[in-house]
Amino acid sequence: MNSSIFSAQTGRSHLQRLITLRSIAVLAQCITLALVYYFLAIKLPWLPMVIAIEVLAIINFLSWLRLRANYPISDWELFAQLCVDVLVLSVLLYYGGGSTNPFVSLFLLPVVIAATTLSQRFAWAMALFTTACYTLLMKYYQPLPSHTPPPDEMSMDMNMAMEPPMMTDHSQMQHMMPTDDAFNMHVAGMWLGYVISAVVIAYFVAKMTQAVRVRDEKLARIREETLRNERIVALGIQAAGAAHELGTPLATLSVVIGELKNETDALPEWRDSLTLLDGQVRVCKKILDKLLSNAQDIGDPRAQTLDTFLADTLNEWQILRPTVHYQFQLIGSPSIPSIMADRTLHAALLNLLNNAADASPQSISIRADWNEAQVTFEILDQGPGLTAVAIANAGSAYFTTKQEGRGLGLFLANATLERLGGSVRLFNREGGGATTEVKLPIVRGRK
Repeated sequence: MNSSIFSAQTGRSHLQRLITLRSIAVLAQCITLALVYYFLAIKLPWLPMVIAIEVLAIINFLSWLRLRANYPISDWELFAQLCVDVLVLSVLLYYGGGSTNPFVSLFLLPVVIAATTLSQRFAWAMALFTTACYTLLMKYYQPLPSHTPPPDEMSMDMNMAMEPPMMTDHSQMQHMMPTDDAFNMHVAGMWLGYVISAVVIAYFVAKMTQAVRVRDEKLARIREETLRNERIVALGIQAAGAAHELGTPLATLSVVIGELKNETDALPEWRDSLTLLDGQVRVCKKILDKLLSNAQDIGDPRAQTLDTFLADTLNEWQILRPTVHYQFQLIGSPSIPSIMADRTLHAALLNLLNNAADASPQSISIRADWNEAQVTFEILDQGPGLTAVAIANAGSAYFTTKQEGRGLGLFLANATLERLGGSVRLFNREGGGATTEVKLPIVRGRK
């Protein structure tokens, strides 16, 4: 139920790594330009290249500030961040020789990052985007200026030019001096190699990354289910012990209430209260008897018609909460379906009904609907609604918004429904109040 929180934390970690890589890239670009300027003495359009690096550094700083804000980071935002890196690299390559620049292979880095951190559609989009930039740089770019040799080399070249030419085979001269056609074929081969690498990364790496994500999600879900089952077993043991120990005080209360009821002539104003207490004690004893009976004889869930199961559950709940009025509707087709039910499902619905009654003590609305596949059971209260924290942590063990709550009702209800193939979801309604939505699969062909 907290997958959104997990994805938000993953997006933040991806952006943090991207900021670190971008900081390294900015530093490496500055060092490269400094080496070219001071040691190779190549004249480049320094101003636009320096501006491009400064823009990238500013964007990296703004991204760092964005990381400090407590807002979720989506895949679209990470993809936009990578697109900025590609555009800045394209500007630097445009002024540095275009596709003839040996650093043109850096276009593969955003593709690899997109394939390993984002979904496959973003990996394909990044592969197409970088391929388009690479293709444009094959035609539109500023060539690198030729290197000017130092004076000693220039005088040596002039002396060699004054010597008489040596007779050399024409084919050997062509082999020693590459032609423009050969260089163009080399550039085209580099482009083709890049396209093949980008396609392989976008497909195979993204597939493998997706498989790893699915495996990690399954392992996390198995660990969560194992931990939840261990908690449920521990709670079951404690509940059985508590049920056994509560028998004595309940019997004492029953005796005391009976004696007080015999003295109602002396205390007539207590008559109604004693009757209510006697009924509640009997309900508690009945619940304990059922608990102990179910603990001794736990059977598999059996198919029950929806109306019968809900009628039994609501009747028992009305005894527990006699002051809460409710409206119940069956709004499905005339043919009432069957569901797999047992005492745990019965107890889960009682917990959900009690939660709604706590939020709306006057009245609640209950309705059941179904289609060909599943039953939808909704509990609508008229309370203040749920906070964002309550919605995000609903179903977690020991999380509660009640002052005297234990945070186990919704946790156990969710575990029970998942075991039976169902689910529970809480959300606020636009008109006010909260809705608890329970979904259960329909059983066909079983009685």
